[in-house]
Order: sequence, then structure tokens, then C-alpha cells
Amino acid sequence: MSKLLELYEKRNKAVAATRAFLDSKRANGDILSAEDDATYNKMESDVIALGKEIDRENRLAAIDAKLAEATTNPITNKPLKPEGEHKTGRASKEYRADFLNILRGRPMIHNVIQESTDADGGYLVPEEFETQIVAALEETNVIRSIAKTITTAAERKIPIAATHSVAQWTLENGAYTESTPTFGQKTIDAYKLTDLVKVSTELLQDSMFDIESYITAEFARAFGIAEEQAFCIGTGSNQPTGIFTANGGEVGVTTGSATAITGDNLIDIVYALKSPYRRNAVFLTNDGTISAIRKLKDSNGAYMWQPSLQAGQPDRLLGYPLYTSPYVPAVAASAFPLAFGDFKNYWIADRLGRTVQRLNELYSTNGQVGFIATERVDAKVILSEGIQLLQMAGA
Repeated sequence: MSKLLELYEKRNKAVAATRAFLDSKRANGDILSAEDDATYNKMESDVIALGKEIDRENRLAAIDAKLAEATTNPITNKPLKPEGEHKTGRASKEYRADFLNILRGRPMIHNVIQESTDADGGYLVPEEFETQIVAALEETNVIRSIAKTITTAAERKIPIAATHSVAQWTLENGAYTESTPTFGQKTIDAYKLTDLVKVSTELLQDSMFDIESYITAEFARAFGIAEEQAFCIGTGSNQPTGIFTANGGEVGVTTGSATAITGDNLIDIVYALKSPYRRNAVFLTNDGTISAIRKLKDSNGAYMWQPSLQAGQPDRLLGYPLYTSPYVPAVAASAFPLAFGDFKNYWIADRLGRTVQRLNELYSTNGQVGFIATERVDAKVILSEGIQLLQMAGA
């Protein structure tokens, strides 16, 4: 049995034991004693720890699968002519070679590097390098995995139907009734996100040190964290507009308490979302809120939260996939601690071309070289009715 399957079985047994313990203590309608509460919290912590271990194993499995992929394709037909294989621009081998030489402080060989038109300068990264960064962002950033992502070259205006036409029953030879649908638009621009890392000159001079992989991983980690936080609670001022804000999703349910979410609240938010959106809907919240929801049951006595039984699949809540992010607001008065909807209504717009700039002199007295990575991105909810927010009652 693989370690991953063993972890899934262990967590499922722990979940069953935790539920049985809670049910046995509440069989007579009793309130948990302090000792029982401590025991339950320990059992719940074990389940959460196993869940995190499962997540880690899933990520490692994905990395192993990527490493196991063939590095070359088998030859199944006649070789292409040399001129047909040659890629141009940022996809070419010459561009990649010169870019890596610049990172290491070596002279260019082919002189094909393209400079960014951005005021801050820097060099446009090779296409393969940029794809690696995007892939790493998707693994780090849960919002990117469920939202709609587009690439833009300039400010983009998105037309939205504010109201629709209405059909009318009309008598034969009767006058037609006019419909007056109205339209609005939302604009997606680009905000600049930057990161600066320093590498010692000794490491750069060491040909055994994979500078490309290091910079890719470091920039992807930093950008992923900053992006996910903005995608959740961004203000829209010099950064994307977050889902869990007044300008994000639509408030579908307001709880009766400032500190607790009930099972009825969860059922209500599912049906606050129009049925066409429910086909691809998921829940999004944070681990702290999940900890409270795990104890809730529906009217049939079944627990609303169901652990994933299959590797690579998310846990479920009321039958819908459940995703978590540490940047979703916690349960508090007037906060938005949970969203339910089709997150393809949240658009992430990447401005084409990330850049990397090498700083040779700034840190030279410390024996280091700096690298600045820059990307431009914006994001916002395009159709707010497609993402329903649960809002806590005011204090």
C-alpha cells in the first residue's frame, strides 16, 4: 500500500473516531465537559495534521510525476529540416543561453536579448522560463486553480449585461412590446508586483548551482503568496480587487450570529446561488472556519463536511468541492469568512511578459548580486451574482 493511500485510510479512521466520540458525548443532549472538549480538540488536531500531510504527499507526487516525464519525444517520422525546428524570439535556444549568461554575469554570445519597454528596465524572460513561473504560481496559488485566467497586452474593457430583454405574450396583429436591456462594463488593467532576491557571487560562479531553478522557485513562491492574498482581500487600489470584499462577490446570506455559522446558513448560501452557477460551484474558506464547520450536521444527522477519499481530490461540503486559503477572512463580526460559487467569474489578467533585472553594483560590497523580477497582473469579480458570500452578523 502506498504511503498516500495509507494516510487517506488513517485520516478516514480518525474522522470516524472523532465523530463517534462527539456523537457519544452528545447522545443525551449534554454539553461537552472541559475534559471532553480537550479530548475532542486533540482528536480534531490529529485529523487536521493528517490532512496537511496528505496535501504534502499530493504535492510531492505531482513533482515526482513531472520529474518522471520523458525529456525527449520518440522519433515517429522523418526528422524535420533544421530550419523547421528552429524557434525564434524568446523561444529560441540562443535567447535562453544569453539570458542565463546575463544572470551569471557573463557576456552574451548571440546578442538576441530583448529589453523590456517598462520604465524600470530589465530583460524579458525566455518563454520557457516564463511558463515555469506560471506553473509554479498555479501550484502555490489556490485561487489561480479555480479562477479564469487571461493574458492581456493592454487595458481590457469587459462588457456586462446589466439587465436582459423580456419576452411578452402578444396578440395576433398586436403591437410588439419593446425590451430595453442595459449594459455595463468592467475594466481590467495591470498592477505591478515585484520581488528582489540576492545571490552570492560564489554561487553564481559555481557552475553546479542551478541559478535558473532557484530564481524560478523563489520568485514563484513570493509572487504566489502576494497574489493569493490580493485575490482574497485586495483593495483594488494599486492591487487587484479581492473576492472577499465589498466590491467582490455578492452577499447571499447573513448569519444570525457574529461568531458562529450554522448548518442552515450553509444550506441557504448554496441555494442563494442561481442553479446554472451551481453546476461548477465550489466552496472557498480558511482552515479555522473549516474547524468549526466540521462539527455541523444536516437535518438527516449526516456531517456536512466529508473528507476526500481519493488522491488529488478536494474535501467536500454538502457535496461540493471545498478549497481553503489562509487569506480568506476569519469568522468575526461583519466579516466574509466563506464564499460559494463558480469562480470562473473571477478573472485574473496577466500582462504578457515578466521581466528579470540583474543588479551588479548595489550589493557588490557584500559579495552579492541582486535580481529583480516584475510582473503585472489585475483581477476582479466580473459577475458578482456568480459568487455568493456569507457575511457574519454585526457585533
